[in-house]
Amino acid sequence: MTEHTRPGTKPARPYFSSGPCAKPPGWAPEKLATQSLGRSHRGRIGKARLKHCIELMRGVLEVPDTHRIGIVPGSDTGAVEMAMWSLLGARGVTTLAWESFGEGWVTDAVKQLRIDPAVIRADYGQLPDLTQVDWATDVIFTWNGTTSGVRVPDGEWIAPDREGLAIADATSAVFAQDIPWDKIDVLTFSWQKVLGGEGAHGVLILGPRAVERLESHTPAWPLPKVFRLTSKGALSEGIFNGETINTPSMLAVEDAIFALEWAKGIGGLAAMKARADANAAALDRLVQDRDWLGHLATDPASRSNTSVCLTVAGADAGFIKHFAALLEAEDAAYDIAGYRDAPPGLRIWCGATVDTADIEALGPWLDWAWDALN
Repeated sequence: MTEHTRPGTKPARPYFSSGPCAKPPGWAPEKLATQSLGRSHRGRIGKARLKHCIELMRGVLEVPDTHRIGIVPGSDTGAVEMAMWSLLGARGVTTLAWESFGEGWVTDAVKQLRIDPAVIRADYGQLPDLTQVDWATDVIFTWNGTTSGVRVPDGEWIAPDREGLAIADATSAVFAQDIPWDKIDVLTFSWQKVLGGEGAHGVLILGPRAVERLESHTPAWPLPKVFRLTSKGALSEGIFNGETINTPSMLAVEDAIFALEWAKGIGGLAAMKARADANAAALDRLVQDRDWLGHLATDPASRSNTSVCLTVAGADAGFIKHFAALLEAEDAAYDIAGYRDAPPGLRIWCGATVDTADIEALGPWLDWAWDALN
């Protein structure tokens, strides 16, 4: 038993769950009713809303005009694989993996594209030796390891005079961490992470070096229609002006617009980062107050401020499953069990759409579940 609660005592519930799809404060479906719903995405209104969404992303993320932004199919996975299939093959490739999604990109490179990449790995909770990266190659990495809670500390390790492309899966980093755009040639994310948006759509951001590669390199493998970024050797500019390759959900687009307008209204990127930092700090205080909790990412310099992964003393997968189920049954927290491929533990979402008071309110509920199972 802990000193925080008595067995059987149920604390007050947080307003939001701590799951990774928490909606921005004030979100309500009825606020999404616009003229674009039920209309063609290729019509005047639909194209205007898609372009507005792109412009909002550019503004909130402070993406320079040198980089193009496109809405693409298949969530973040689709965006990463679109980049890999379209760009790789011109030179050697290095893949970095310290959690499950990075391992997924290794599998794509090794087993699907069969390009024999150099693979630099680290265990869950650790960051690989970034000094081993050969920037004469194209480099694929996760900026923030969603399933391990480990992020790269900054962009200083990315060579400014690199010959290869820097390709970053940043789906749980954008809107919460600084991205040095001069060091990034390709960046991908999806709305359902830090914006708390709906799934199925990805975002692909291309720098000028990536565009140059697209227009000068023809991949040796077939490209499905949803991966094709060029036409007759030139970049398909329409993709980056709201003319999507396939049919998007305009409801999901309006949901993303709502979140982006909310982000802009609270102060943009600086405010979003500050909220995530405050949430991560609040969760760290909960961890420090409990000897049965710990951080999977032991080095604070590489610890995520969004997808924070925790260890639980003596816990196996069965214990974590029951622990998370107790909280979900009480509508206190959803989806906080660690990712299936990660070591048994908890994963608490600390992105900007969560209020710090709700992270703080989670503490007594963690105690309640711990007491119930011990």
